[in-house]
Parts: sequence; structure tokens; C-alpha cells
Amino acid sequence: MPGEPDRRLFSPPTRHAAAADDRLSADAALRSMSTGTALLWRGSYPTARRLLDAVNRRIPPPPPDDYPRYRADRARRARLLSLLYVPLDAGHVIPLRRAPDVRAACLAVYGPLREPAAVPLRELLGVLGAAEWRRRGVAVPALGARIHPHYGVFAPVRQEYVDLVAAAPLPGTDLAFDIGTGTGVLAAVLAHRGVARVVATDNSPRAVACATGNLARLGFAGRTEVVPADLFPRGRAPLVVANPPWLPGRPRTPLDHAVYDPGSRMLRGFLDRAPRHLTPDGEAWLVLSDLAEHLGLRTRTELLAWIAAAGLRVVGRTEAAPRHPRALDPADPLHRARAAEVTSLWRLSR
Repeated sequence: MPGEPDRRLFSPPTRHAAAADDRLSADAALRSMSTGTALLWRGSYPTARRLLDAVNRRIPPPPPDDYPRYRADRARRARLLSLLYVPLDAGHVIPLRRAPDVRAACLAVYGPLREPAAVPLRELLGVLGAAEWRRRGVAVPALGARIHPHYGVFAPVRQEYVDLVAAAPLPGTDLAFDIGTGTGVLAAVLAHRGVARVVATDNSPRAVACATGNLARLGFAGRTEVVPADLFPRGRAPLVVANPPWLPGRPRTPLDHAVYDPGSRMLRGFLDRAPRHLTPDGEAWLVLSDLAEHLGLRTRTELLAWIAAAGLRVVGRTEAAPRHPRALDPADPLHRARAAEVTSLWRLSR
């Protein structure tokens, strides 16, 4: 939901900053960025985009199958590329030649801007991409409809985990909890399957607004409720479902929160608290990739120990192989782990 602008993002670079225009080469830009110098762009907008792409290509990739180096590379790459700024006038107008109209996209994310500012071009491109995702939506075959993600809310572009929830045998159809709902896609799948009432939770205000909008658009507003909560709502249900972030690690961007789970906090919190929110014959569905195991971040033994320590037992498990392009791309730095990855729906009971 829009609010006051984020001053961290919108503060013009004043320390270690230099003006730049169409005459700047990618090599010179990378040298400046590598010293921590921010570049405030004064040339044409299309040239700035080409420059950003060219600088990105000049940053050496990490070696294959080295996850620590991969994460360090992503952090360094993001830090460097975020040093190319474009100006914004009041009202989110870019005062550059051949610049697109970004007013609606920026207003939806940042709220009103009443004075000139600057924003990293990389960040701005993310805002524009998110606006397009939100406009077009993501097709979800299990629903026969589209889910419209908001900025900062992970889009359900990977369908295998959705298909697992769409196919698993329901323990009941009276009530279900969807923990960490995000866009609301799994809550929508459960309602689509005939669950009479679904309570979805998330601790992100953007996700709560996004899920509420998607469920209403799909015609499920009368049977679903989205509430802000850290994991569980009050009460018990025959079914509680969670698709926690799949990798232990520290998130660095808003979207990282859907991928990285510091100290496996959400995963372990879901397991530890699920028994208190299940009816006697209920099931907890844990949707989880084993990518962390292939990267050496977690072992299957640890996961099974956490399940047992929570007083839960495995009553069933279904699997799905990844279908996303990176799993099929030998050039991906983590190709070996991604190609071996399996996503599972663990059916757990007390």
C-alpha cells in the first residue's frame, strides 16, 4: 500500500557522486562504481538502460556450484548496479530524454513525491516490472485464472508447489489456514477446491492487501479472510498449509523475504506451533523444496528431527520436479543443485 516515500531510496546521492551522460563508457562507469561513486544520470533514458546492462555484463560471474560465492556475487552486483541513479521530479516524472511515464507505477509503490529526488535505475526498473506483473497477472492453471502480484510480493511463477496443493487429498473441507499467504494463491486453490472457509495470514501489509485483492477478484471474498499475523491466526483447523521460504539465509531485498528464511525461523515456527492449531484429526501441509539440502544449507536429517521434535509425524509426501528455466540452464551458476531439486508436500499429523 502506498505511503510516504522511502527516503533511503529517494535521497539524491550527494556524497561520492558524479554527473554522467551518454558519453560515459561502460568500462569507465564500472571503474567509478567500484570505488563507491554514485552516478547521477543526465543523458537519455534508453542510454542509461543500455549502460546498466553493459556494466552488468562486465562483472565477472561466480564459479559454478559455489553457493557462498554466488550469494556474495549477487550482493556485490546489486550494490554496484544500484549506484546508477536517475533523477525524479515532483510527481514521479523523469526529466530525461525519451523517458517512460513512471508516475502510476511509482505512486503505487512509494506514495506521493513532492520535491525533486533521485532513485537507482535498477530499483526503478524493478518497480516498472512489478507494475507490469500486477497489470497482466500470472496464469495459474490450477485455478484457471490469473493471480496479480503486488510490488514486493513474490509472484507464483513456479507452478509445481501450487499443483501439489491442488492435488493432495483434503483431510476436510470445513476450514483451512494458509500461513504466509503472499499473493493468496494457495488460499485461492483451497477455496477453489471447495474448502468452505480459508483464513490466510501474512506479516507483510503489502501481502495482506495483495491477497485480499486477488481473492476478491476470483470471487472468494465471502469464503476467505486475510489477516495480518506472525504465522498462525487464532483457533484450530483440520488443515494448515505453509509454503515457507526455502533457503536459510538473510534476505537483502523485499522479494528476498519469500526466498530466504533467517535461521529457518518461519519453517521451525510453523512446525513447532502447528500442533496447537490442528484439530485432532487434522493435517499440516508443509510445502518445501530440497534445494537447501543440495546447497549444503540444511540436511534431511535436520528437517525430520524438527518435525519429530514438534510432535508431528509424516503421513504422506508427494513430489514434483522443477519446471522453471534455470533448472534446465547449464550456464546457471547453481545448475547442478537446481537440476537435482525436488519440491515436496509433506503431510504431517499429530
